[in-house]
Amino acid sequence: MPGTADIGLIGLAVMGQNLVLNMDDHGFTVAVYNRTTSKVDDFISGPAAGTKVIGAHSLEELVDALASPRRVMLMVKAGNAVDAVIEQLLPLLDEGDIIIDGGNSHFPDTIRRTAYVEERGLRYIGTGVSGGEEGARHGPSIMPGGSRDAWPFVQNILQSISARVADGTPCCDWVGSDGAGHFVKMVHNGIEYGDMQVIAEAYHLMKAGLGMSPDEMSSRFRTWGEAELDSYLIDITADILAYREESGDVLVEHILDTAGQKGTGKWTAISALDLGMPVTLVAEAVFARILSALKVERVIAQDLLGSDTRLIDDATAVDFRNRFVEAIRDALYASKIVSYAQGFMLLRAAAEEYGWDLDYGRIASLWREGCIIRAAFLDEITAAFRSDPELANLMLDGFFSSALAEAERGWRLVVTTAVSHGIPVPAYSSALAFYDGYRTEQLPANLIQAQRDYFGAHTYERNDRPRGEFFHTNWTGHGGDTTAGTYEA
Repeated sequence: MPGTADIGLIGLAVMGQNLVLNMDDHGFTVAVYNRTTSKVDDFISGPAAGTKVIGAHSLEELVDALASPRRVMLMVKAGNAVDAVIEQLLPLLDEGDIIIDGGNSHFPDTIRRTAYVEERGLRYIGTGVSGGEEGARHGPSIMPGGSRDAWPFVQNILQSISARVADGTPCCDWVGSDGAGHFVKMVHNGIEYGDMQVIAEAYHLMKAGLGMSPDEMSSRFRTWGEAELDSYLIDITADILAYREESGDVLVEHILDTAGQKGTGKWTAISALDLGMPVTLVAEAVFARILSALKVERVIAQDLLGSDTRLIDDATAVDFRNRFVEAIRDALYASKIVSYAQGFMLLRAAAEEYGWDLDYGRIASLWREGCIIRAAFLDEITAAFRSDPELANLMLDGFFSSALAEAERGWRLVVTTAVSHGIPVPAYSSALAFYDGYRTEQLPANLIQAQRDYFGAHTYERNDRPRGEFFHTNWTGHGGDTTAGTYEA
């Protein structure tokens, strides 16, 4: 006889526990299981005490507690662990039951798992969940994809626990088939890498270039967060720079400058290469973290190679400092726009490659609240795609093209000044290079094509002939008419 619980959840780490409590707050009965069953007992007697949460000490017990169609959400480590739990669940579930992977799984795995589970008569959802511990507890951004006919059976639960924008719209909606949900979450995380890097570069410029104190920098970020840069990451940066230990020391100044990563930024950069999209800012953010991890080498290199990092000329002059700080704001904002534009270019390329019908305006609104990259200007992204669903690039929208034009002078000043004073700004400079390249009708790729044809007979197109016609030249007079046979080599 079927049970009465609305949903089951496997994996009682921080995210899993907080999602369960969130579901309970919204009136859903949740059955829970963890491979280490003592965690079930600790959760039921601790954080879940006084709730309707049902503890299970085996997968069989968990499945038996669920109403039909059974809905089982996995909050386990991405990778082999997900496959292992799926294999354990399949014999226990019936046709039409639903497995939901709420972890940070790589989207190709979700494509594979969706097909595998559907072949066995069940339904599968791979959903991105963003917002960390606080979001899971009080309202995350949720990005589900997979078996489309599973959505009506989980929609009420997922939308009830998600964050909401000011008008009450939930930051959760169906994204697309098979791996679409996890792909959108991956791009979200890639953009997150970029956002953090452009903020870090502003911090570095103010600290190393202008000699500003943490309190001064905190005040600037706080002010920026009251205008177009209003965002969660800007807000917490202001908090971090103002935070002091009991000794009175600013904590961030004692944190080792080596940044970690869990792989989603790298996946975004790899996917961009696979799909032929120039998502340069996210790639630079990933490489910046990798470079930061070479701490021992960097210490040696500074001693052997020297460092040109120095205060910017006139840094102590109040008027100059104020103007340059505003230029840093321009560089941060413009680079952020480029990063999001590149992210949505990647989403569009993936939709074409994998056959996903993505609603880009709705995706932007899913990120408006609850998630790490939540920011006010996502409303403008939503509006841009609502106005023109076929918009090729956000930089072509009137709002963003005007914003870039207004920020350009300060952006260029920051990049050139940073370069001349030995302060690395890889995100700002790569974003500016992309901006300039994207709006340049004639790039030097004609020479590259000539070189490729010269040494490898890879052929080329001509600008005085229709696209799609390919030519080869016997550049040395010693070659022949045979070509490499593939233009893509």
